[in-house]
Amino acid sequence: MRFKDIIGNDNVVKALVGMADSGRVPHALMMYENDGGGALAIALAFISYLNCKDRHDGDSCGECASCNQTDKLIFPDLRFTFPITSSTKVSGEVSKLTCDNFVPYWRELVSANPYFLENELSTALGIEKKSGVIAVAEGKAIMQKLSLSSVTDGYRCIVIWLPEKMNQQTANMLLKSIEEPEGKTVFILITHQPEAVLPTISSRCLPLRVLPLSGEEVRRTLVEKMGVTEEEASRAAFFSGGSVGFALHTLSEDGDFGAMHEIVEDMIGKMLERDYLGTLEIGEALAAMESREKQKAFCNFAGDCLRKIFMIQQKMDDIAGIPPESEAFYRNVAGRCSRSFCRKAIEMINRTSLMLDRNVSQKILFCNMVSRMYTSIV
Repeated sequence: MRFKDIIGNDNVVKALVGMADSGRVPHALMMYENDGGGALAIALAFISYLNCKDRHDGDSCGECASCNQTDKLIFPDLRFTFPITSSTKVSGEVSKLTCDNFVPYWRELVSANPYFLENELSTALGIEKKSGVIAVAEGKAIMQKLSLSSVTDGYRCIVIWLPEKMNQQTANMLLKSIEEPEGKTVFILITHQPEAVLPTISSRCLPLRVLPLSGEEVRRTLVEKMGVTEEEASRAAFFSGGSVGFALHTLSEDGDFGAMHEIVEDMIGKMLERDYLGTLEIGEALAAMESREKQKAFCNFAGDCLRKIFMIQQKMDDIAGIPPESEAFYRNVAGRCSRSFCRKAIEMINRTSLMLDRNVSQKILFCNMVSRMYTSIV
């Protein structure tokens, strides 16, 4: 992965290049993105640039040994950490599992699609019906990595994907290393919920916001970098919410874009018709979805639909990104619901998504969500 492969977020790329060129590389970066937003792709391009032996024109060469090894995700001074738990693909005692046990599946997924979604990683790791965690065993593995001498003379990079899944004990273990790493060591944290990252960790990182892409940037990425046809890319970009990962998911065999849109239409329709029992039935159906990751994906999708309605209400139709086949639905809802509905509904959906990782009854959670949306829609 090179910077030339990144479309959009030019300011982030410029900042990272400036850090590397000046030699003032922070010991810890925390990149905040929306799910599937491309922060991992940017991080990999940055790591390639940091360790490239022949940088030029603000990019890595793509040909030296370190570039080739980073492209294959086998650079010896690079470690990936991500949430794990008991799996259908990996055997062993849960408390002793580390990301080393799962790294072949990680490499396969990232090599095919660095814009993957949370639920796609869960599926790749065989933990799709569970919530992964960055636990003590992984913290010890990171500390072991840091205790060894660097294999190369470049930067040693630790990529932590979803640090919000790190427990307190692991955070305490890594705290000093993140704050004052030895030698040329860089921690790159990629989060979807910065407010959920333990303050002791986030306060020691330089924040970088990876913004959602425009519809055109999503379309270009799909066509130029992922081999998607123009027609499919244009359709997927409409409902991507600025996420290449979500756009790709809607085009995959597992993509449930049509089904999710039907649920949103049915849910809002019943709310506008003042059908409270029907609204609660939809809440129960959402609670019965097969995994938390699919429930989160729905929350993200529904939030994006509500943002489109809000933009129509604010006379910003030209940037709402509404596909022609759904225009009638969005305009109808925008004209019938209250001005405060979208804001309140998005807040409830975001809160529900956050609560999914806690020990809360999903039926109560989703029924409460749709009930509050019901009361605020008119």
